This record gives sequence, C-alpha cells and structure tokens, in this order.
Amino acid sequence: MDADLPAHSGLEARLVALVAPTLEDMGYEIVRIAVLGRESPTVQIMADRADGSLINVDDCERISHAVGAVLDVEDPIPGAWTLEVSSAGIDRPLTRAKDWNRFAGHQAKAEVLVPIDGRRRFSGVVLGAEDGIARLRLDDGTEAALPLEEIRRARLVLTDALIEASAQMARPVETGEEEKSKVGEENPAGRKLH
Repeated sequence: MDADLPAHSGLEARLVALVAPTLEDMGYEIVRIAVLGRESPTVQIMADRADGSLINVDDCERISHAVGAVLDVEDPIPGAWTLEVSSAGIDRPLTRAKDWNRFAGHQAKAEVLVPIDGRRRFSGVVLGAEDGIARLRLDDGTEAALPLEEIRRARLVLTDALIEASAQMARPVETGEEEKSKVGEENPAGRKLH
C-alpha cells in the first residue's frame, strides 16, 4: 500500500483506490474517506492540497465534481448516496505517517485497536512516525510506539500553537487579489485580516 495514502479497508479502501489518482492529478491528497449509513450512505472525503496548504470551499467544490463523476462511472455503491467533501480542519485526523511527521511537536490523542501495555487510549506530543510506527511522548515523559495499522483513530488536539501553525499553512492570496490594510476587514479573497 502507498505510504502516502491513509489506511482503509473494505468499501472505503476501494473508494480510495478509485478516487486517489484523480485527486492527485488535481493537486490534492486524501486524508480520510468514511462511509456512514447503510440505506442511503454518505461518503465523506477529507482532503488536503498536495503542497500542504489548506483547501477552501472552491477546492471542495472542484473535488466534489471530480469525485462525483468518478463514482458515478465506477458505481461502487449500490443505490443512492451523498458525497461530502471537506478540509481536514485544524484539529485534523492523523491517518498517514506523513501526518504524524508533519505535525510533530503538536498535541494529539490516539486510540488503538489492540491494547498496548494494557491501554488503548493515548494522549501526548506527536514525535513522528517511521517504519509503520507512530510515536507520542506521553504526559508522564514516557514514549508510546503505536503501530499505524493498529490505530483506530488519532486526532490533533486544538491548541494555540496548532492554530498558529495552521495559519501559516493557509493558502497564500493569489496574484491579483488585494489585501486591505485595516485589521479586521475582509479582503477580496474572503479572509479576515488580524
């Protein structure tokens, strides 16, 4: 499996295989795909720009149209379904080794499928990932080694440091868009200046 793709199984793995090439061609990466519900399922896709900058509503719309077309042609889900596309957000899930490495130094919580040293839930500072193992420095100073394939879910914890780091990842204003100089006013790109 590609180390840059999140670990999925079953239908979600099939969806990743179907849509990842299209998203990569468009300059995006899959952070997570989830299928929720049975009779009329919702396919949730979280995506990032391949360069690591945050996606916006226009990006979500482009992804939605492209992925919708792929899924309509391939028809992996019988019956009616709904597609939701979003940014991974600031307190994002950590689904790939590269996420663990990118957010080293930030607080995270993780839950594993099989207990490690008698526990399933871990909280601490992300140290990175290597050779299929994600590492956290726990509050007591010890280090937890979590096999990536055994992680049920992992997510960054919203902190001031994470908010500041995320602001640095925001996509720069495109050429031709002007910034207003007054603090608190919106610029033409729709972002508030602080």
